[in-house]
This record gives sequence, C-alpha cells and structure tokens, in this order.
Amino acid sequence: MNDERERRAQPSAAVRRPPASGPALELEHVSLVLAGRTILKDASLAIEEGEFIGVLGPNGAGKTTLMRAVLGLVPVARGAIRIGGRNVERGNPFIGYMPQTRSALASRRVLGRDFVAMAADGHRWGLPLADAATRADVERVLDLVGGQALAARPLSELSGGERQRLLLAQCLLGKPRLLLLDEPLISLDPHRQRIVVELVRRVQRELGITVLFSAHELNPLLHAIDRVLYLGNGAAALGTVDEVITRPVLSRLYGAPIDVVRVDGRIFVMSGDVEVEKHDHGHEHEHEHGEGAANPVGGPAHDHGRSHEHEHDHEHEHEHEHEHEHEHDHGQGHTHDV
Repeated sequence: MNDERERRAQPSAAVRRPPASGPALELEHVSLVLAGRTILKDASLAIEEGEFIGVLGPNGAGKTTLMRAVLGLVPVARGAIRIGGRNVERGNPFIGYMPQTRSALASRRVLGRDFVAMAADGHRWGLPLADAATRADVERVLDLVGGQALAARPLSELSGGERQRLLLAQCLLGKPRLLLLDEPLISLDPHRQRIVVELVRRVQRELGITVLFSAHELNPLLHAIDRVLYLGNGAAALGTVDEVITRPVLSRLYGAPIDVVRVDGRIFVMSGDVEVEKHDHGHEHEHEHGEGAANPVGGPAHDHGRSHEHEHDHEHEHEHEHEHEHEHDHGQGHTHDV
C-alpha cells in the first residue's frame, strides 16, 4: 500500500488553523454518486457547533458514505460540503473519525495506552515513538474517557465496551471539533450500548464539540441526541425526533408505508408487523455485495445501495466481517489505527 496513505495528513501545531465561522457542518445541494449510483441527491442541511446528531437510515442509505465525503474521501458529485465555513478537505485535523470497529481488536495484545498512541502519528507496524507532547495528549484523552484503568491492559483482555472507550480516546487526540462515529454500537449488548452513548454524550458536552453518531436503531440514542439525521431513498431529513420520526417523513425515506409506534418511552419504526430497523440490521450481510440495498420493508431495490461500497474501505462491515483492518485511510483526520 502506498506509504503516503499510511500516514495521517495532519498539519503541525504551528500551522493548524481554527475553523472559520459558520455551522460545524454544512451541506449545500450535495449529491453523492458511487459508480453511477446515487447515494444522496441535492441535500442541503446545517449542523451547528456543539450538537449531538444521530445518523440513521436503512442499510445502504449512505451513512458511511456521507461521513467519508465529509472526510474528503468520497468526492462530491454536485454541491459543496463545508466544515466550519471552509470547504471539505482530506486530512482535516479538526475532525476525529471512528470507522466501523473490527473483530480483530479482540485478539490484539497491544496495551491500551500504546493502542491510543498509535493514532497520534498514523503509526501502524510496531509501537510509536511518541514525543513528550504526544504522550501528554494520550494521557489527556485517557483521562477524558475514563480509560486510565485500561491503559496497561492488552486489548485482548478488554470487553467490547472498554475497547470502544479507547477508540474514542484515539478520536479525541489533537482536540478535534467534529467527531464522526460510524456504528460504534455494533456488537455491543444493550447495557454496553448505553454506557458508550452516555460516555460520548458526556465528552461531547464537556468539550462543546459536534458529534455525528451513526446507528442502526434510534432507541439507544433517544435520550442523548439533539437532533436526528435520517437518510434514505437518496434523501436526507434533519430535525428533532418529533419532526423526523413520523409516518410521512419515514415513508418518503423508505419508499414504502411506515408506521411509528411509541411505547413506554421507546420508538419503533414499523412496516406492518415488522420492526424495520431490527429487520434491516439482521439482514445487513444479505446486501453487502449485492446489486443495491434492498428496501427492508419489501419494496423495490433502491439505486443507492451498497453494491460498490467494498471499493471504499469497509462501508459494509460488521462484527464477523473479513478482517481487513489494514485498509483504512490515514489522511482523514484522527482515526483509530488497527
């Protein structure tokens, strides 16, 4: 692999510029197309500084593609994406990115502190030789996520939730202002999901940063998010839960009739007697390499599916995917290094 892609493209502290004024993230008439397939069409929205946004939508709706476009890794077919008023660029040090996590982390013997430090300079093979400033930043983020007790333990001895704590620490190196967290709840049980969501929310509030947190289901995020960004059918809807999670909006995004059922403080997105978010999650692998993401509620296949996402570094992967951890890009802001 090209050595340049193995290196995180981050300016030195002397040339780091604060973001310009403007929304934390702005899309202006953005269209995203992969191999001729429309992922997003003419989407305009603005996410303000300090917001916690839940990113949801059916399998293949483009949650990961959108994050990668914000990182400058997927070109915009039309329109503009701006971060803090500036056009998107690859290697933006003000963005922290957590790709979908990988099962191979569970077998690694590297110590937690060294694992966090690996993200500081894009180091990959062997352990990093950190300078004093990097070591101090590693300790800062470990303190921030409550990870000091994990720092001297190998990853192989940690639970999934504990590893997620260290992955979040990696994302926070360098003090980014925008976090893109791609499916951090995958493979966690409900208890650990709640712990991770509460951790991210606490850190987000403490630092006043903006978070985009993608998930398959709304309920784990329900009491943490400020607004929800729901993707589907090439469209995007951004608003409060009460504004977006409605029959008319979701029926448009799913391309089929949808009901929204509220029970005991939980929200269920239904098509007939099928809970579509759980149904979609359970059938994720059926569409990973197909001709497009099938409509999870039984309608026609959409033209914004995942058939070409294998070309873009694991957009489709889940807990028992092939272990391709080495293929992640490192010119994309802070990322975890596995």
